[in-house]
Amino acid sequence: MLAFQVLYGLSFSQVQSQDELRQAFMSYPSREDEKTGDLEAHEACAGFAWELVFGVWSMRDPIDALISRFSQNWRIDRIGHIEITVLRLALFELFFRNDTPPKVVINEALELSSHFAEAQSRKFINGILDAAVREHTKKQADKA
Repeated sequence: MLAFQVLYGLSFSQVQSQDELRQAFMSYPSREDEKTGDLEAHEACAGFAWELVFGVWSMRDPIDALISRFSQNWRIDRIGHIEITVLRLALFELFFRNDTPPKVVINEALELSSHFAEAQSRKFINGILDAAVREHTKKQADKA
């Protein structure tokens, strides 16, 4: 959730450097773990969230190229801020990290979209991610 919040905020105000990105990240508190007082869980959440935020930020152009390829006639600038944020986050996890199973990534993306996006967005996001997973799985199988 923290990574989504930061990346969504960045869709309105771009940062130009890793230092600016870190400052933007630090301005978003991780509310859930702070409420429980579990410092270890808070630090783990913040660490993973930072990896996602930095990864999506640093790989934005290749991620946007993937979105363009799988969105079939939807320009990036026509996709809503919530939807583009969910897609960037999910596609980063699918294509640039290998530690989360694709089904989990899709479920998390759909969960975010059901909380924050309009109802029809869920279908749009699912279609793009499903196409991306099919291609990614095929490429992995071809390599083996």
